[in-house]
Amino acid sequence: MAYQKLQAGRAAAVTPSNTDDIFPPNNGEDLGCVLYVGTGGTLSVQTVGGDNVVFQSVPSGTFFPVMVRKVYTASTASNIVALW
Repeated sequence: MAYQKLQAGRAAAVTPSNTDDIFPPNNGEDLGCVLYVGTGGTLSVQTVGGDNVVFQSVPSGTFFPVMVRKVYTASTASNIVALW
C-alpha cells in the first residue's frame, strides 16, 4: 500500500523546464518529489508514472501531494519548492 510521507528531509527551489527532471540534492535516488506552491496558478506537471497533467487554480501556500518528476514552463504558479 502506498503512503504519503508527511515530513521532508530535503528541499530545493524548482525552475520549470520542458526537458529537465527535478532531481534531489546530492544526486540522490530519483523517486519524484512533492511540491510546495508559494504563488498559486496553473501547475503543469509530469508525474513519476509519466502522466502529463494540468492542475488549474492551485491556491497559494499549497502543499501539492502528487509525486512529480517535472514542472513544465506552461505553469503559471511560481515560487515552487520540491520536497523529498
